[in-house]
Amino acid sequence: MEEIITSESVFQGHPDKICDQISDAILDACLEQDKGSRVAIECAIKDEVVFLFGEITTNAKVNYSKVALSVLDRIGYTERYVVHEKISKQSRDIALGVNRKGAGDQGMMYGYACDETLEAMPLPIVVAHKISKTIDNLRKYKYSHMFGPDGKCQVSVRYNNGRPMRFETIVVSAQTLRDVTVADIEPIIKEEVLIPLIGKLDNVRVLINPTGSFEKGGPYADSGLTGRKIIVDTYGGIAHHGGGAFSGKDCSKVDRSGAYFARYVAKSIVKAGIASKCEICIAYSIGICEPVSIHINTFGTGPEDNEFFVSFLKKHFDFTPEGIRKELRLDEVKYEPLACYGHMGRIDLKVPWEDVNEKAQEIKEAFKAE
Repeated sequence: MEEIITSESVFQGHPDKICDQISDAILDACLEQDKGSRVAIECAIKDEVVFLFGEITTNAKVNYSKVALSVLDRIGYTERYVVHEKISKQSRDIALGVNRKGAGDQGMMYGYACDETLEAMPLPIVVAHKISKTIDNLRKYKYSHMFGPDGKCQVSVRYNNGRPMRFETIVVSAQTLRDVTVADIEPIIKEEVLIPLIGKLDNVRVLINPTGSFEKGGPYADSGLTGRKIIVDTYGGIAHHGGGAFSGKDCSKVDRSGAYFARYVAKSIVKAGIASKCEICIAYSIGICEPVSIHINTFGTGPEDNEFFVSFLKKHFDFTPEGIRKELRLDEVKYEPLACYGHMGRIDLKVPWEDVNEKAQEIKEAFKAE
């Protein structure tokens, strides 16, 4: 069976990604001074106005507005911004559950892995992120006189019986500065971005700035909000998503830590050779340590006895929030770099949930012995 699967990525200066980066930069600033910080910080932006709102309980002394302005400046937005803050402490009811080392909220989280790329990620989202990152770097270090910070890209891949066969269509919408035309940027994107990443473009449909103009961008063209790019942050739409965003949340929030751990488990299974494709769903109740359910789908490439498989994994993985925090060394992670180009498959950042070699070997040997 043939099908075309498409995934999207966005550039560093996309309005929603601006907000994700600001939220995670504030989280990092709090955790740097106080590892026990409870953070659930949101950001919204429109034109020259930035809103920071949410709940933070911390002993850290952080100038939240200054952090936000610093992120905007690093991305390339140097206009004058006005920052409004509406931040309170964490709800006592939520704190009760977290203080008992239970989950900070209810919900379900999904993790996914497959063997079609080095990153154990779906090919369309891997390439989409690489396109975004490459264009961002070209803008910063070579073509700052041509490109603006905003943009997005889309990669469509033709699959046959679940395996990627060829690239079908690539769409790149890159913000340009005044008087820069599509004809100016098209050879740059094709020759310095796409060909080095995927090879010849002879049979690939490439669409660059399809409307013909993309000068007005960032928060001046569209509003931005934390947590509005959850599919970009994960598996590009190929796997399920529980619905919870990641950025701006400390690791007591299972929306974040549970999703990272589900990815860690799924990738361990694939790297162990137990399945070539795996999706894990973990569900939690607020204040309860153990998940209320775990479900595994290997799409016909691994064990079909879900009850046996879940029992097996519970012997080798600690699914409690405290266990996740320790196993993935979440107190050591810097979160802002994850706010661009995805949270999963980030072997470039050496995040703990991608480092599965030792765990994969452990469960491979244990699985053989079962």
